[in-house]
Amino acid sequence: MIYQKVSFSEKMTGREKIQLTVIGILAVALVTGFTTNFGNLYADTKQVTEQAPKTKTVTEVSVNEEQDKVTPAILTSETTDIKSPLTTLFKKVENSVVQITSKVSTVNPYIIINGSPLENQSTRLGSGFVYDDAGHIITNNHVVAGAQIVDVRFVDGNIYSAKVIGTDPSNDIAVLQITDDFSEEHVIPLILGDSSALEVGQQIIAIGNPFGLSNTMTTGIVSQVGRLLPNREAGFSIPNVIQTDAAINPGNSGGPMLNLQGHVIGINTAIQSTTGEFSGIGFAVPSDTIKRIVPSLIEKGFFEHPWLGVSGTSVTPDIAKQIGLPKNYKGVFVTTLVKDGPAQKAGLQEATYNAKQELKGGDIITALDGHQIRDIDDLVIYLADNKKVGDSVVIEIHRDNSVIELTTILQARPAN
Repeated sequence: MIYQKVSFSEKMTGREKIQLTVIGILAVALVTGFTTNFGNLYADTKQVTEQAPKTKTVTEVSVNEEQDKVTPAILTSETTDIKSPLTTLFKKVENSVVQITSKVSTVNPYIIINGSPLENQSTRLGSGFVYDDAGHIITNNHVVAGAQIVDVRFVDGNIYSAKVIGTDPSNDIAVLQITDDFSEEHVIPLILGDSSALEVGQQIIAIGNPFGLSNTMTTGIVSQVGRLLPNREAGFSIPNVIQTDAAINPGNSGGPMLNLQGHVIGINTAIQSTTGEFSGIGFAVPSDTIKRIVPSLIEKGFFEHPWLGVSGTSVTPDIAKQIGLPKNYKGVFVTTLVKDGPAQKAGLQEATYNAKQELKGGDIITALDGHQIRDIDDLVIYLADNKKVGDSVVIEIHRDNSVIELTTILQARPAN
């Protein structure tokens, strides 16, 4: 057998060569394209893989953002040195607020020893503040009532004796005078602010000694202004009282209520509570009242309040109906008149009743000096803020479907 070497191409026809060439070209193109696309696919996958860690879930975002906010406050030492405005204010006034301790003797007439009633001494604790460089201290009357000598304790622990030199039970204000040598004490009088400019919602500060805890600060807002606070001990109401939600407790009485400038805008005086402890409603005598009354207490030891000599009540729909007035008629219905008082001398008439004790008639005060009087609060506040003993006042009244004007001279309010 003879072996003959023949090339593959020699056996192929021309047509077969063309077909093979085409197939080769297509194969090369396919391989090249796959390689290129695979490279792109790998690159895209790598890109997604590298970028994926940068995407955060909702939980991760919120947690990390909170950490970003919190971490500087914890780690940065500078932030711990930033003081609250309230801290700065407290440091400014703390040397001006004092603790007041008074001892009062009480007699028990039901226990007799050696022919005399048993006498006990009780201690009252309150607060006060420095009024001037002369050593005058302002506090509440009920803190020192019945006491002649009291102890005044400053924030540095120094205690000085003081005497009560003036009281106004009607507005629950008292003035003390330090009698010891206090020349070494750093006495800083507080500035009296303008309480008439107060608005509901304004932030205030109260400083005092609740339950004996010296120099305690609480804060709140002005809840309302122009309240009429009944004063049972004096028998008259305190006008223009400030209502607040700042915590006031036993021992706070007499301490200052301050605005954010550190100015006194009231004296913390009372709370409304069924338990005897703070329940969200506190009251302060306004600084404008202090300005008007304290100079007289220092000079004379007392203050004369202008007095009309009338007892009355705000006109209610029921009163209006009984005497034939419109339902929402405004004014003060005169219930009783003090004999020989200014109102009686002017010719005012008090309430009258029929045989069945049903309301028959009476005068209604609708204005003083042309200023509208809508209720009993308006009457008390107008006299307190605008009048003094000896001033004349024009009283507009409604009587028997007629409006008339009467004039009288205000007298000094009698003692309770």
